[in-house]
Amino acid sequence: MEQRNAIEFCDVSKRFGEVVANDRINLTLRKGEILSILGENGSGKTTLMNMLSGIYFPDEGHILVNGEEVTIRAPKDAFALGIGMIHQHFKLIPVLTAAENIILGMEGRGRLNRKKVEGEVRELVEKYGFQLDPAEKVYSMSVSQKQTVEIIKVLYRGADILILDEPTAVLTPQETEKLFAVLRNMKRDGKSIIIITHKLNEVLSISDRVAVLRKGTYIGTVDTNLASVSSLTEMMVGEKVDLDIHRKELDGKADRLVLEHVSCLNAEGSRVLDDISFTLKTREILGIAGISGNGQKELLESIAGLQPHEGRICYINDDGSQRDMKNMEPREIEALGVRLAFVPEDRLGMGLVGSMDLTDNIMLRSYRSGKSFVTDRKTPKKMAEQIVSELEVVTPNTETPVGRLSGGNVQKVLVGREIAGNPKVMMAAYPVRGLDINSSYLIYNLLSKQKEAGAAVICVGEDLDVLLALCDRILVLQGGKCAGIVDAREATKDQLGLLMTGTVGKESTNA
Repeated sequence: MEQRNAIEFCDVSKRFGEVVANDRINLTLRKGEILSILGENGSGKTTLMNMLSGIYFPDEGHILVNGEEVTIRAPKDAFALGIGMIHQHFKLIPVLTAAENIILGMEGRGRLNRKKVEGEVRELVEKYGFQLDPAEKVYSMSVSQKQTVEIIKVLYRGADILILDEPTAVLTPQETEKLFAVLRNMKRDGKSIIIITHKLNEVLSISDRVAVLRKGTYIGTVDTNLASVSSLTEMMVGEKVDLDIHRKELDGKADRLVLEHVSCLNAEGSRVLDDISFTLKTREILGIAGISGNGQKELLESIAGLQPHEGRICYINDDGSQRDMKNMEPREIEALGVRLAFVPEDRLGMGLVGSMDLTDNIMLRSYRSGKSFVTDRKTPKKMAEQIVSELEVVTPNTETPVGRLSGGNVQKVLVGREIAGNPKVMMAAYPVRGLDINSSYLIYNLLSKQKEAGAAVICVGEDLDVLLALCDRILVLQGGKCAGIVDAREATKDQLGLLMTGTVGKESTNA
């Protein structure tokens, strides 16, 4: 039987100034299939889907929907064609119910019949296997429930073609499996689904075919049953990539950092970090897992002296003597040997100065350490050149202002600078966010080398597979509390997911 296409991209291009985001893309989505679009950061995945959903308009080429050429100049045009996109960042009003958010913005006549709308939403929920109460307020929902509202919102508007941008980025393994079960139900109902993602194991689990983009160009589409992690990686990068994380079991560990009953309040007075206690050892990597916003940021900032906190944080010197870090400023803590590789969303705001070049940003670390800011530029310049070379930072030279670099390259500079300081305590929050797969595994193994050199390492991460492969122990945060500390060599993704959602009690003591 001939397979019909729901979507066809024909020589579609999109430019932003001199940057070519998509270059003559030819790509198809078949009716009733799940297509994964794979590519490194900056490969053009989201730009291509934004043209299909009406956010951008192609500079060249044309788009066919159900075999007919169409013009999509705005999201309303996409909705009229049965196309709906679910973005990473939800666009919901917290004080409204699920049903109210779903119909918000739709044209209607007369008074709103809430019971009728809730009944229609409940039919969609039951039809595809969602778990959602249409009458529940959004502010009381979990992340996965909010995502469900966004998906039902496009289904309610009659979408037959759905685009999901990184749908599992903030989901636990259990929530991911529930989402995939719903997507398979939608596929059986004839829906055509595109998933933008970077998680290769999930690509192999959910999709029928995989389309790969590289640096704005279309590389090809393969049947998922004929693909593997290594083959897809090679398509993405253009060469074979070593995806091994080299974790070693090391002897001679000693206590380096002790946290006792540490708590933090946010600006509204709510407790965002609640009674955290653990001991960080030398020659180990302690992973921090948890759904975003569960206290990860506050934990690292408390240790770094950037966040007022209750409780005790104690640094243990090589000779066994202790130093209470309570109320210490970052420069005082730095004198103890603590280095912070903290990469928040505002990485140029906290980590680096965008108007300064690479060498000057390296010198910021030396200046804070009490070294001459004026006379010694040779050492920082050499360090900057080493970071550019080893981490493959794309920059004209080390005199280029950091603010002119791409987000991924800014990330490399920041992480590279902190690692180059040979810290005794290394803290890295989402150290590979924005990096390509080659650079990501380079950073993972650099963290492992820090461990081997005797450092005590804390790594906050989103990818549970990576945390299980990289870390020695993993602390799970849930609702600002410690849900458990597990041995990474024995733990499973399912176990971590249950701890992340508070479904089970603590699996181990705080060690």
